[in-house]
Parts: sequence; C-alpha cells; structure tokens
Amino acid sequence: MHWLLSGFRTYRPLYFFFLGGLGILSTSRVVLFVLFAERVTAVQQWPALLLAGIRADTIMMGYLTLLPLLLMPFFQLPALQRFGKVFLQIWTVLWLLMLVFIEASTPAFIAQYDVRPNRLFVEYLLYPQEVISTLWLGFRGWVIATLVVVVAAAWGLRILVQRPWFHARRSALWPTLAVWPLLLLCCLLAIRSTLAHRPANPSFFALSGDPLVNSLTISSPYSVSYALYNLRHEAAASEVYGALNADQLSAFIPTIDYFQGTEFPSAEYPSVHWQQASAERKHPLNIVVILEESMGYGFVERGLTPNLQQWATKGWWFEQLYATGTRSVRGIEAVVSGFLPTPARSTVKLSLSQRNFFTMASMLAAQGYHTEFIYGGESHFDNMRSFFTGNGVQSIIDENDYDNPNFVSSWGVSDADLFDKAHQRLSQLHATDQAFFTLIFTSSNHEPFELPENALNDGLQHLAQNVDNAVRYADHALGQFLSQAQQSNYWQDTLFLVVADHDNRVYGDALVPVDKFHIPGLILGADLTPNTLTEIASQIDLAPTLLSLAGVSGYLPTLGQDLSSDLPPANRAFLQFNQTFAYLQGDDDNTSAQVTLLRPQQATLTGLYHQPSKQLSALQPADETQHQQALHWALLPSWLYREQRYQVPEALLPFTQNQQQIPVAEVASSK
Repeated sequence: MHWLLSGFRTYRPLYFFFLGGLGILSTSRVVLFVLFAERVTAVQQWPALLLAGIRADTIMMGYLTLLPLLLMPFFQLPALQRFGKVFLQIWTVLWLLMLVFIEASTPAFIAQYDVRPNRLFVEYLLYPQEVISTLWLGFRGWVIATLVVVVAAAWGLRILVQRPWFHARRSALWPTLAVWPLLLLCCLLAIRSTLAHRPANPSFFALSGDPLVNSLTISSPYSVSYALYNLRHEAAASEVYGALNADQLSAFIPTIDYFQGTEFPSAEYPSVHWQQASAERKHPLNIVVILEESMGYGFVERGLTPNLQQWATKGWWFEQLYATGTRSVRGIEAVVSGFLPTPARSTVKLSLSQRNFFTMASMLAAQGYHTEFIYGGESHFDNMRSFFTGNGVQSIIDENDYDNPNFVSSWGVSDADLFDKAHQRLSQLHATDQAFFTLIFTSSNHEPFELPENALNDGLQHLAQNVDNAVRYADHALGQFLSQAQQSNYWQDTLFLVVADHDNRVYGDALVPVDKFHIPGLILGADLTPNTLTEIASQIDLAPTLLSLAGVSGYLPTLGQDLSSDLPPANRAFLQFNQTFAYLQGDDDNTSAQVTLLRPQQATLTGLYHQPSKQLSALQPADETQHQQALHWALLPSWLYREQRYQVPEALLPFTQNQQQIPVAEVASSK
C-alpha cells in the first residue's frame, strides 16, 4: 500500500493545479451570482446552478491538466527531473494567472454584452487602440481592479509554487506508472463529464431561460475556449440546430411566399433571381446608406432622436424593423449584402466571403456606379477594408483621410466631421455625372461616448459623456447632414437609407431579448412619396427594397423581400443572439409575433412576442412545422457561404440597366 501511495504523491503539483483552478473559478462564480443575484434567484432551484458550475469547471481544468499529466512519467526520469520541476511551476503560474485575469475581466464584459466573455473577448484583442481607450474611459474602475487582482495573484502564485510541498515527491518510476492510467482515466472523464453519446458542452449547462444566468453557470475560460474551438467549424456553424441536405435547402427557396412565380435560372446558385425595379426611371438614382452606430428603437421611443423623427415623415419609415444581430459587422452583412445571420462570425470576417460575395457595391459597380465607403475610424477594424475592397467597393475614406478634423475620439473623427466629408464627396461625385453608391458608417454613439464641446450647439461646454447624450449628438449631426443634403444638387438624384447597425447593448432575461433588436429605418430623398411600413421587416429586406426604389433591376442572390413590390409584406424577421436563432412571424394586426427559437442540440421552442409591452410569453415546444420553417431559414446562409454560392454567376454578368431578364435556357446553355 505504501508503494502505491508513493505513486499518488508524485502527482502532487497537479492536484494543487487542478484544485487551485476549481477554487478560482468557483469563487468568481459565487461573486458573480451575488452581483447578479436578482436574475440568478429568479431561477427555480438556483443553488443547483452552483453544482452544475463546478461540473463545468472540472471540464475546463481537465483540459488544462491533461498535457502535464501525460508528461509526468517522463519527468521522473533523472535527466528530466529538473526540467519537469520548472515546467510544472511555469505551467501552474501561467494558467492559473490566465484564469484569474479572464474571470476578473468578466464583470466589465457582462456590463457591455450581458453575457460572459466569448469569442469577442479574443477578437477585440486585434484592435488594442480602440479597446484600450474604450476600457480606460468607460470601465476605468474595473480595469484598475483587474490589474490589482492579477498582480496580487501573480505575486502569490510565484511564492506558492516555490514551496517544498508543491513539488512532486520523488518516487520510483514503477509506482508512478502504476497510478498514471487511473489518473488519466479520471482526467478524461472530467473532460467528457458524461457517459452519454455526446460529451458535455455549454448547452448542456443551459438550465435557465436567461442567457446571462446560463453563461454564469459555466466559466469565462470555458466560454472563450469553446468559442475559439468552434471557429474551426464556422462554415457549418448553423448545423448545431439540425441537418438538411442541399436538395432540401435549394427546394425551399422557391417556396418562399414572395418568390412565388420567380425564375431561378442557375441551379448552382439557387437563390439568384431576377428583380425588376418597382420604380421606372430614365437613369437609376444614386444610393447612400447611412449606418448609425448602436441606435436602437428605444432611443426613438424616448424622444432622443427628434431630427430622425422629423425626417421620418418625409420618407419611408419602418415602424417594426429588426436587426439580425448585435454587432456592427452583423448589421453590415445584413444591410449591404442582404445576408441572413448565422451562429458563426459575420461574413465580413470569414475567409470565403472576402472575394466573390454579393454586396450592393459589387452589383452597382457592375452597372457603372462609383462605389465608396466613408468611415470616421480605421477601416481595417472588424476586417471591413478587406471585405469591402474584395466585394465591389472602389474607394475607402477613413480616419487618415481627414484634414484637421474638429474632434477625434477613440473610435475616430466625430459624426459632424464624418458628415462634412460625406457631403463634400457626394457633391464631387455628383458633379462627374456618374452614379454613385456610398456607405457612411458613424461612430460617435459608441462607448465610451466621447463628444466634442458644444456638440449640440446649445452652449454646453462640457456635455456629459453618456449614451443618452451620444444619441442626441448622433441625431443632431445626422439632422444637420440631411438638411444640408436636401439643399444640395445631388438630393433629387439620390436615395438615402438611414438605419442602425444594432442596438447599443443587448441584455435581458429572455432567451432572445426581441425588443433589443428593434431598430429605426428610413428611406428618403429624390421623389419618394412618404410612407409608413407597419409590418415586421428585417435588415435583409433593405437591400432589395432600396435597389428597387432606385430603379436598379438585375439578378440578386438575396433572400430578403422587395418591400416596394405589389406583393403583401412577408411580415417576418430573423434574429441571431449568441447561439440562439429566432424567427419572428408577425400577426395580422401588427401587434404580436410568433417567435420560434432554435438552440444548439436542444428542443425548438415557440412563444408569442407582444410588441407594445415588449414581452415574450412563456415558451413551449414548437410543432414540426414551426421547427422546419425556422430550420430552413437558419441553415440556408451557412450552406450558401460554405458552398460559395452567394454571388451572381458570370453567365448573368455583366449586365446593364437597359438589359432585360436573360431567359433561363440561355443561362443554362452558357454554362
């Protein structure tokens, strides 16, 4: 027996590492449960979440312990004992310090995203200037507290790993080898966490209807690690909801209500169809898209956007427009490309969409438009420059192209500087008599909400740097630009789309906080007759609608509806909230919507969202019809991306405004 016990004592550093990690993660979870006690205690039998959290922590620590455990027998060899000692010290300090750092950073991340750190935690590390400025100005207290905790932890861990009791007691090689298979089996069981067919994953611990509480049950390192692991599978990310083959997905497209009777000329590109413009024009109009940063509909309801509301009476106003996601790049892909959301990263960032991926810019460039992107910050952020230049945008103006801007924040020049530059460029382009497409992306309404003095021209020298004032300023700058544009020569030849990329912060105790996806949208300019659209609409409907109103006909791969056509509005929207996909289908009186929720490896749920009260009814299992409808919509974009079919084939390009629809037979014969 003593012989066997000596073998167990060999692995003492790993016991310290494993239990130390559990202690760090569990302590952090308890603190977070206290900080968010109101939402945690709303869950029945919430103490069971703590036990589930420990189970999730054993998965994380199992992974981290596996490599040193595999190496331990070799460290008993005389030639490797010194190396093994140093390796275990470094491994323990670095990884436990990493756990401390991520957990200490978690409260600030939750304050911004209402969920534990995920892949955004890593993605934002690619943009240190913007992130550091945002953290220091908006979360300075948490930054300082995190640094203090990490420094203290580093000092304490360094002392602990030098203590004699930390190091492995020397033992004969045979006892070490005899114990090793048992410990390895325990480590593998900790990683798998179940004897069921599938190993445990984050959805295994989703025991609540509140996404935040579900994320608190696991740890932040586990959440980040699982998100990074899934990056390898992003091309097929939507398949976590179920499986449909290519034939089923292709066959679904022509069955969509507003595509009834539409010709789909290419079997290889199944969503490509001819869209005849609803507006007959001698010359197509210029198109300007103004993407407003983080301007949710709630700000409109609170009266913080008087300029936008004033202009809403002069154009097409969307009362129930919904964003597809919660990130700027998600808004870009929906508005500019008409692309549906997926659980993966936005196509703005994915590799297969950096070339030959449909955008309004690529279509309009083929029709002779000059295409341009105007931004106040650095255009490489979120991979925008690569995506745009590879997909039809011919010119990019960013922070480096402003001469003596009046105000520069962490995220770039102020909205006033941005719109001054935009007005200058639109005037220049109009003077060339060449049609143009311009995307203008604002940034002033972005945390930490740095605003110029006299931002509202009301004599306030030091406007409080908060979200309400940032919205007021963004609305003020927008109003000034639209007034200036209305007096310009290009107004009568241009359509403007003003739309938010997403809301400012998405939070709440619902599986999908539907109200936080509600955004304002407005199309105006030229000869457009004012109109109010009361039905539910999605960001993916904007591109086909805008092109049609501008008088641009052509082949499109988009799955959104041209809302200017004579067909009844689809009255539906698509929302992606973390790993949950929501399909909204509005009712006849435009006050409620059926919501179908797809979740990874879990049952599909359905409920009723009441728009006036912003409440989602109690969820219940969806029937097969609801499940299949939502599943087809959820799987389509991932499949189109993976197969690189979200583009117009060369057989249908180039085309001109005077060209009529190419017969299907001619397309087939040209391939």
